[in-house]
Amino acid sequence: MATLHSAPRFTLIDGLKDTLSGVIGNALVEAREEHGELLFHVKRGEIENVLRTLRDNHEYQQLMEIAGVDYPSRDERFEIVYMLLSVTKNNRIMVKCTASEETPVPTVTTLWPNAGWLEREVFDMYGVLFDGNPDLRRILTDYGFEGHPFRKDFPLTGYVELRYSEDEKRVVYEPVELAQDLRQFDFMSPWEGADYVLPGDEKADMPPIDEPKTTESPKQTGAGAKTDAKAAEKVSADAPAEKDGGKDSPPPKPTENRKSRAKRVGKTTDTAKATKPKKKPAAKRKPAAKKKGAE
Repeated sequence: MATLHSAPRFTLIDGLKDTLSGVIGNALVEAREEHGELLFHVKRGEIENVLRTLRDNHEYQQLMEIAGVDYPSRDERFEIVYMLLSVTKNNRIMVKCTASEETPVPTVTTLWPNAGWLEREVFDMYGVLFDGNPDLRRILTDYGFEGHPFRKDFPLTGYVELRYSEDEKRVVYEPVELAQDLRQFDFMSPWEGADYVLPGDEKADMPPIDEPKTTESPKQTGAGAKTDAKAAEKVSADAPAEKDGGKDSPPPKPTENRKSRAKRVGKTTDTAKATKPKKKPAAKRKPAAKKKGAE
């Protein structure tokens, strides 16, 4: 028997953009549809009020994610994107605002407790400040880490490297020193081609090399009948193995008929005494007969 649910399989977004745009009101900067989803760009200072309205009045109950994006060429280089889910409408929307390195964003930990962890991650990776977050600390990088790794101008190797010092018997941080510098990020598509010459590409404009010189006769290469005959000579002609005619020495005689050794004496088997054969007891001498008249 099929089970019917009160929640629809999906919510059509036709007309939903106009409805939510009217609810957001003056806080709305832009509303558009991208890849089948609705995206609302709102003012930074009104982000908490807008999300509260969407949660309480339009059933977007869950905050699924907070993501950051970096556009270094903009005045407010960061975009903070909030992804909301309505479990009753089976629908998702995205709400975003912009910020710079100095302008903090109001926290939404007052609406969703899980926002504390998500805001800490955006702060750690991008350096965006959240006003009102009770525990705004790094969450992914190490203690004392310098910089924010997801910024486009952050070097691929970082600023410092970590290693264990045998002299100091502790972990130390040192400035990164590379034998070869990495290329700078140019924000250009590799398929369109760069407006500068990459290292190594200058060889493509070089004229072709001269044709290699060819030999007109075998004499110029040192080849010929004499060279082939000399190469065929055996270097080991005067070696002892060659003088003996290459005959192998006869194999040793078989040892099956060899006499067995005498049985060892005693329990020890690795001493010189044990390897000696057992001596026969000496024969007793008969007493000498007395001569007559020798008394």
